[in-house]
Amino acid sequence: MTLALNQVNTIFLAVALLVLGTFLVRKLGILQKFCIPAPVVGGLLFATLATILKATGVLEITLDTSLQSLFMLTFFTTVGLGASFQLIKLGGKLLVIYWLACGFLALAQNAIGVSLASLFGLHPLIGMMAGAVSMEGGHGAATAFGQTIEAMGIPSALSIGVAAATFGLIAGGLVGGPTVKYLITKYNLKPTETKEEAADVEEKVVPITTNTFFIQVLIITFCMALGTYLGGLFTSATGFVLPGYVGAMFVAVIVRNVIDKFNPNTIDMKSINLISDVTLGLFLSMALMSIKLWEVADLALPLLFIVLVQVIFIVLFGIFILFRMLGKDYDAAVMVAGFTGHGLGATPNAMANMAAVTERFGPSRKAYLIVPIVGAFLIDVFAMPIIITTLNLFK
Repeated sequence: MTLALNQVNTIFLAVALLVLGTFLVRKLGILQKFCIPAPVVGGLLFATLATILKATGVLEITLDTSLQSLFMLTFFTTVGLGASFQLIKLGGKLLVIYWLACGFLALAQNAIGVSLASLFGLHPLIGMMAGAVSMEGGHGAATAFGQTIEAMGIPSALSIGVAAATFGLIAGGLVGGPTVKYLITKYNLKPTETKEEAADVEEKVVPITTNTFFIQVLIITFCMALGTYLGGLFTSATGFVLPGYVGAMFVAVIVRNVIDKFNPNTIDMKSINLISDVTLGLFLSMALMSIKLWEVADLALPLLFIVLVQVIFIVLFGIFILFRMLGKDYDAAVMVAGFTGHGLGATPNAMANMAAVTERFGPSRKAYLIVPIVGAFLIDVFAMPIIITTLNLFK
């Protein structure tokens, strides 16, 4: 028996699973502890159920995920619009060092993934899906590039990327705190400011208006249209695979910084972030609920081994290199916690790691300025070209 859901039914299911995932994350402490995204929870629950129904011969469910690419394109465009280079000035030298370290990490993660995949006799692009795509990139990049690589003829890339991203999220939550506690204890580190000095200044809440919102939609859709067009031209002229969402993201980076030169108030990040959250949620929910879990079963052990090596590498890099590069002080240790979090999963993971450290040992304004800026926005300026170059080297 087959159940075919049309476009409208599929969107409804994606929203329902997103709401279900949000409910479960709020109710189950372990999901909050490891910062597992709500669409991942809901989507994987449905994918598991669909796998069981198919395996037992009860029911096969087919979905119409044709709008998924639109949500994905919109999300990556909003990421680009958040990458204001004026933010670099706020973080100063430490932000640049941290940013460059993230770029090096993307190179190292791809090298680890590709080399270990070759060792296991797997296609190098499968290894890339357990590299920077799913580690630094998280579920968003894993889903997007997974679809691109599957379209190139590599089966199960999406399922592997999602599995690796999930393992990475959990690992990032597990090792971040102990790593920083080791540094703080070994070097007897103390915060340089009190909680009162580090308290955030309360910002005036500006409501979102219809006019403001549609100006942001206009900017986003312009970047999407121009970026996909230029990306297509670039691919046709060079033969170099450049997914449309990457072109849109980099056009958005340019547009954001040009607009900032003339009228910095044009971009309303509150509206942009709202659109980003909605489109990412729907994009991930639709992608995860449609993955074929049975395709990744045979690769479970190689995948776990690759992720384990990634975890060991980032811990050693954080302790012996990044900590020293950032000044060997308390702020540097807290930034290592953030680096471990988003280097293996996502920015919320990084923030959760830093919150756990600062709640116990004391505040760090530098870490809370630098890590979110790089982890949420600037990191993709380095990571995306590295991922795309790796993809084209082994396609």
